[in-house]
Amino acid sequence: MSELIFPKSYDPKLTLRETQRAIKLIKDTFQKELALALNLDRVTAPILVKQGKGLNDDLSGVERKVSFTMSQVEGTAEVVQSLAKWKRTALHRYGYRVGEGIYTDMNAIRRDDKVDNTHSIFVDQWDWEKVIRAEDRTLDYLKHTVRAIVGALSRTKGYINKAYPKLETTMGDEVTFVTSQELEDRYPDLSGKEREDAVTREHGIVFLMQIGGVLKSGMPHDSRAPDYDDWSLNGDILVWDPILGHALEISSMGIRVDSEAMDRQLTIAGTDDRRVYPYHRMILDGTLPLTIGGGIGQSRLCMLLLEKAHIGEVQTSIWPEEMISECAENGITLL
Repeated sequence: MSELIFPKSYDPKLTLRETQRAIKLIKDTFQKELALALNLDRVTAPILVKQGKGLNDDLSGVERKVSFTMSQVEGTAEVVQSLAKWKRTALHRYGYRVGEGIYTDMNAIRRDDKVDNTHSIFVDQWDWEKVIRAEDRTLDYLKHTVRAIVGALSRTKGYINKAYPKLETTMGDEVTFVTSQELEDRYPDLSGKEREDAVTREHGIVFLMQIGGVLKSGMPHDSRAPDYDDWSLNGDILVWDPILGHALEISSMGIRVDSEAMDRQLTIAGTDDRRVYPYHRMILDGTLPLTIGGGIGQSRLCMLLLEKAHIGEVQTSIWPEEMISECAENGITLL
């Protein structure tokens, strides 16, 4: 498995039993901190949605959804790939007002995701969404929200380190903001991931903004679906991972499309056929509220805070046999 990273002399600081207890402590602590920071209620959410409603996340548009027919319900069910669209609909249905929001445990299957140190076909996130005003659709509001999330993350790391003194790394709450175009201008000869590594190695915590649109090079920094984030008002929270020696993406988030942004981005992406879906019509006609939202990786957060080398050390999933063997040979025990 050539893409795997095996840190030299890797020695997990926590036993398997300590790790399981610490995972629960992180999840209990962080979701409380997040809810307080952003004024969010916890809600239940689906793992299945019905095909043809436009609610499932299409990610970059090429991933195959896990789908099946049902014995007593007409149509086809799909396992969610994320809840980016469902949350906005839920805010409308549940009657949430400006400044109020929701978060939920999102469990998804992404069958076409590669598996390596930080990726699994099983995805677990805190998905959150909050109602905002038209005047909040600004970079300043986006940055304010990012700082609130990073503050919750930093406080959680401090709490975990007190509970498990064997953990050595610390985490501040200072965020460096940079756009994808600024990053390309700064590192024109590097790939997108190499640029992320370079800037995050220098600054520790970075919010990389404006992902999805085409850069001066003629290519986007990374792909983004055209129908939830506004590409001019979104970004990824990246944290330097000293164990792997790379930037670790903890969250993808952004201010969501209004009718104008959706209209523009559907055309740019060549996905005008989606305009017929109920979800898309409710944005285009202004039925759904304006929102900001994102997903925060639960296993990635646990991996980072517990100083682990592989996401399989903090979640149970399915891995290639070769990967299981190689990890074991290098001191990494997959759950």
